[in-house]
Amino acid sequence: MRQKQHNARSPLYRPNIFVTNVFLRQGGHVSLALGACSAGRRLRAPLLTERSERKVGALQPRPLRPGSIAGSLDSWVGKRSRSDRPRGADPRYSEAEGRAAVAGSNNSEPEREPDRRSAAGICRRCCGAGGAAAAMCAAGRRWGRRQRVLLWGVLLAAWEAAWGQLRYSVPEEMPKGSFVGDVAKDLGLQMPALTDRGVRIIDRGRTQYFALHGKTGHLVTAERIDREQLCRLVEKCVLRCELIMEAEMKIYRIEVEIRDINDNAPSFKDNELEQRISEMTAPGSRFPLPEAHDPDLGQNSLQSYELSGDEHFSLAVQTGPDGDLHPELVLAKALDREEAAFHELVLRASDGGEPSRTGTARIRVTVLDANDNAPVFSQAEYTVRVPEDVPVGSVLVTVTATDPDEGLNGDVKYTFHKISDRASELFYLNIESGEITLKDDLDFDEISFHELEVQAHDGGELSDTAKVIITVTDVNDNAPEISVRTALSEISEDAPTGSVVTLLHVQDRDSGANGEVRCSLDGRLPFRLESSQGSYYRVVTSRELDREQESEYNVTVRVADGGGPSLQSSRVLCLRVLDVNDNAPVFSQERYSARLSENNVAGALVLRVRATDSDWGENARVRYRLGEGGVRGWPLSSYVSVQAETGALYALRSFDYEEVREVGLWVWAEDGGSPALSSNVSVRLVIVDENDNAPQVLYPPAAGAVSGSGWAGVELAARSSEAGALVAKVVAVDADAGQNAWLSYELAKATEPGLFRVGLHSGEVRTARSPLARDASRQSLVVLVKDHGRPALSATATLSVVLAESVAELLAELGSAARAEAEAGAGEAGGSLTRWLVLAVAAVSCLFLAFLLLLLALRLRRWRRSQQQLLAAGSGALRGVPATHFVGIDGVRAFLHSYSHDVSLTADSRKSHLRFSADSCCDTLPARPPPDEPAPLLGDEEPAGAQQADPAPLPVSSSDQSVSAKLLLLLCCSFPAVVCSLCTEVC
Repeated sequence: MRQKQHNARSPLYRPNIFVTNVFLRQGGHVSLALGACSAGRRLRAPLLTERSERKVGALQPRPLRPGSIAGSLDSWVGKRSRSDRPRGADPRYSEAEGRAAVAGSNNSEPEREPDRRSAAGICRRCCGAGGAAAAMCAAGRRWGRRQRVLLWGVLLAAWEAAWGQLRYSVPEEMPKGSFVGDVAKDLGLQMPALTDRGVRIIDRGRTQYFALHGKTGHLVTAERIDREQLCRLVEKCVLRCELIMEAEMKIYRIEVEIRDINDNAPSFKDNELEQRISEMTAPGSRFPLPEAHDPDLGQNSLQSYELSGDEHFSLAVQTGPDGDLHPELVLAKALDREEAAFHELVLRASDGGEPSRTGTARIRVTVLDANDNAPVFSQAEYTVRVPEDVPVGSVLVTVTATDPDEGLNGDVKYTFHKISDRASELFYLNIESGEITLKDDLDFDEISFHELEVQAHDGGELSDTAKVIITVTDVNDNAPEISVRTALSEISEDAPTGSVVTLLHVQDRDSGANGEVRCSLDGRLPFRLESSQGSYYRVVTSRELDREQESEYNVTVRVADGGGPSLQSSRVLCLRVLDVNDNAPVFSQERYSARLSENNVAGALVLRVRATDSDWGENARVRYRLGEGGVRGWPLSSYVSVQAETGALYALRSFDYEEVREVGLWVWAEDGGSPALSSNVSVRLVIVDENDNAPQVLYPPAAGAVSGSGWAGVELAARSSEAGALVAKVVAVDADAGQNAWLSYELAKATEPGLFRVGLHSGEVRTARSPLARDASRQSLVVLVKDHGRPALSATATLSVVLAESVAELLAELGSAARAEAEAGAGEAGGSLTRWLVLAVAAVSCLFLAFLLLLLALRLRRWRRSQQQLLAAGSGALRGVPATHFVGIDGVRAFLHSYSHDVSLTADSRKSHLRFSADSCCDTLPARPPPDEPAPLLGDEEPAGAQQADPAPLPVSSSDQSVSAKLLLLLCCSFPAVVCSLCTEVC
């Protein structure tokens, strides 16, 4: 069975050969043409397609469904089997009935061509002829069953060969981005599907020659392709790549045939050739010429040689077994060195391309003297097999040639006559000994076969050629290669078992057992290897992942070949496990407790709660908040707060132990996941008492809290009392708790220290001894009450104990004590009064001076205005008053002497006397008061009416001016008296 790609419109029909023609473009269409020979006739099966079309030319590419093809094939074979039943074997059928059956069968299939007769029809015809053909019909049935088996085998082979492959062809030297094939159309996909599935092209080699156009879905060239560089030793140049769908982890193989174009002209290795020919050479002698090299193939390769330049020579071209053209220089006419010692020829090589390309070489023929024996090699062909790891410098083979001539004509030299460029880099020929040594490392994977042509020539330039074939054998010198086609760098920890992580391609460039590879994973990791297609492997998860146990995996994939010794290679795949919020925050303690001293500063740090989340990133970011609650009817948030980021618990206010002694609350920790997970913890805050309250004395009460007399804590003790008699008891309390509230009493001060004593813990004041007659009647005791805090706070209680035998003595003592305290209180009050009097004097002085200046300015203004009126009216109003009766201010005589007065101060600053002058004019004011009336006084002796009545505005007249001036002088005189009086009081 042979598989060949050809045009669907030119089916092949060959006897005894099944030819399968397969066209596949991601399930394109499959057509089968089956030929068989039965009874000297050709049996042709109809072409099977999805719609069972009969005409080959009408076939169109359709998605291939194996079920439909298999169904068509099975139905066709079954139909053939049923039609092969030997009706003629039944004796009830006559020969005429057999012919009718055959005719009826042909009429039931009108679509068949008339010249195509089936095997069943032939059997019927034979069976209808008589019973002698029964054996032939039975053989036909057996052949039908064999035909079914063969058809199924052909179908399966064609299906396996064509499934998952796309084939295209493109000429070489196409520019980058040239169209190769419509992959999206051939796969039956739309562009959004290609983009969503992550389709990309992977070349098998080291260079990316093809790419997938992201917008059109076309397969285009990724760079310029030179067929001669890629496939110089291969007739059919096919580049293979793979199309990978990352989303579905599917692989499609693509084969692109690079068609040759005539882009290379034939060329000679040396453009200048020299040929030495003896003049004794007979016409018709042939001399091999160097061959031109054209890397193109087919019609574009080397097709012909032409020689020009001299009539003595002609060109003969020999065709070798492999189709190569070997040019030979033919001596057409005898040479005469004396006539021409040199001949210049031009050898032209042409290819068959359109347009044709040519290459030329100049040949210089030197005519030599006669040399009648040419060198002869010991072997026409030398064959040697060398391993690819043979060291550089090793002698691979030695060629030898002998020449029976003597002297210079028998000296044999060796040169390469025909050698490829790569072979010239690998091998060196010793010109004297004929040893071929290795110049560079061999590589079986690059070139495994080298064919050389060695020429031996003597001093007379006669030569012989021999072929050297060097076969490179494979050595396990290539370690397996692992290439990652597609890989995930991250995987979620909740990924299901069997999730594909990486798609690997493993290959070994060696052959045979050296190229067989085994793939495995290192360590006990939650991954396993699955073989995908051929040399592809998938790394999948074997169990559930947990990022909290292992957040990152380094998966080592090891590949070993089957050589001896085995070579290995490895590849480390780094895979990071993405976190899922599957862990709630966990507090470091089951419950928290803290002690906070009262009277704390607002904002004081109480404690820190800490919760950790084993997740990662935002899922592990813990934030804290305060639970709901209250303290003494107030919300809990008004007492404490928690810092959301650090979990620090702060007191928002100053706590008082006497009000709040303990606070219970809940703190919640919540992570940043979605949905968020949380947990809580209880916190007990105990307020610690501080010694912030001094003892408070309940009895005796403080002096200011009793009565206006200020006398408190008076106790009576009889003079006749015995030692230890209870006099009084000091009662005190402390609002603190614990040892801060433990009180002790001691006598701090006493009029008679040895007379009384105080109980240390009871506060009872008792007589330490009996009172004596010399003891003062009034005893003053100061009792110190202090607590046991650190530092200790204290308070004092003052007791007055009166030693008396009767109530009359007690009252007398109380009266004298009241007077003494009144005097002491007056002294204390005087000190404070002095300060207030000084301030009052300063304020009154400022106000009075301002008022005085304002009043003086108004008076002067009115007086000047009145003077101007008087001068304008004449001097008749005061004509009878001489000038000496006026007094002046600042040189201006504006007042009469009767308005002037004197102010005198007595030694007693509380009394001031105002005395008026005796002189007067027109009796406006009396010169002095009557003898029986006292002089007017300032201060408390001044009439009350003068202090209450405010002076009315005075009209502008002489009498008004007199009154105003007197009032002004009165104020001026009275102010110093007031100031002096105040100062006297202060002193």
